[in-house]
Amino acid sequence: MIAEEKNGPVHPVIDQIRQEAACLFIEGRLTHDTIPGIAKQLKKIASRDVESIDIAGVTQLDSAGVGFLDQLLEDQFHGASLIHVSDKQQQALDAFSSKDHQLPPAHRDPGIFEKIGESVYHLRHTISELVMLISEITFWSAVGVFNSNGRRKGSVFQQILLIGSNAVGIIALLSFVLGLILALQSAAQLRQFGASIYVADLIAISMVREMGPMMTAIIIAGRSGSSFAAEISSMKVSEEIDALRMMAINPIRYIVVPKFLAITISMPLLVTLSMVLGIFGGFIIGVSYLDLTPVSYFNETLSILTLEDLMVGFSKSVFFAGVIVVIGSYFGFRVEGGAEGVGRVTTSAVVASIFAVIFLDAIFSLIYMV
Repeated sequence: MIAEEKNGPVHPVIDQIRQEAACLFIEGRLTHDTIPGIAKQLKKIASRDVESIDIAGVTQLDSAGVGFLDQLLEDQFHGASLIHVSDKQQQALDAFSSKDHQLPPAHRDPGIFEKIGESVYHLRHTISELVMLISEITFWSAVGVFNSNGRRKGSVFQQILLIGSNAVGIIALLSFVLGLILALQSAAQLRQFGASIYVADLIAISMVREMGPMMTAIIIAGRSGSSFAAEISSMKVSEEIDALRMMAINPIRYIVVPKFLAITISMPLLVTLSMVLGIFGGFIIGVSYLDLTPVSYFNETLSILTLEDLMVGFSKSVFFAGVIVVIGSYFGFRVEGGAEGVGRVTTSAVVASIFAVIFLDAIFSLIYMV
């Protein structure tokens, strides 16, 4: 907005600024192209004892000129006032001046109770979403056992191959090495007391009840849990989830249920493989390092294992399978942003799944010991 006299714009005169006593007079155009020259003149002739600024002689006033006047009143001549302000000049001042504008309140860090309240609110919201997700997965999985409508044909078998068959190699290798390490570390101590045969007991119990289910679940969480979160989050970012809903297809039934059914079938089989190869790793150490006979080792293993031990291991495997699917799906559906959001929720899903597996394994161990 530009304020100017009725007779039209007047070209700036040579002496646009002068001071008489405590009053500073500004004349001519006060615009963005004249302000640098006016500022130079001001440094030469103006003193600090200015109490008022007369702008009656200003013929043009734009937003830059208003900002220049605000700077003079706030910084150089603090406490001075504008006099002889015309109506059009006042309109320009009202439109562009920031002198009387209220600044937003300064940001205040939340207090301790506000932080606690926010954490409780987010926790309640998270628990509510998890409960709804678990209920949907459980319901549609139970329905999916008898009715395959709502999911692709052969999707469960395909997921079994991805989750189970493709993970056999890494689980077999790590379980065998784990059995070797456990047997080797315990053999050095048991050998001192002539209790070498109890290496078979230690490896059998630890692999069947604890290490087999937990190690398998951790590998599946890192390998398949991350793929669950990445697939679902990518579909949501690309709006494929919305497209499924528009076609009256339930995303849980179409995407998550095949994964849940597949991992529920695959996990006990993978845990069985982990148990067998872990015990076989202990067998290698027992025969080669402790001079045990194969018959004595396997007889001791079969004598210490009970049906309860096997049920504990398999029940853990099924529960861990469900946890991995739920956590991967939860983070996948909560993705925000583009590719960066997909990577963020994938990392969060892996970390949360591994933490949940270890924490729940500890809880189960305490429950089964009672």
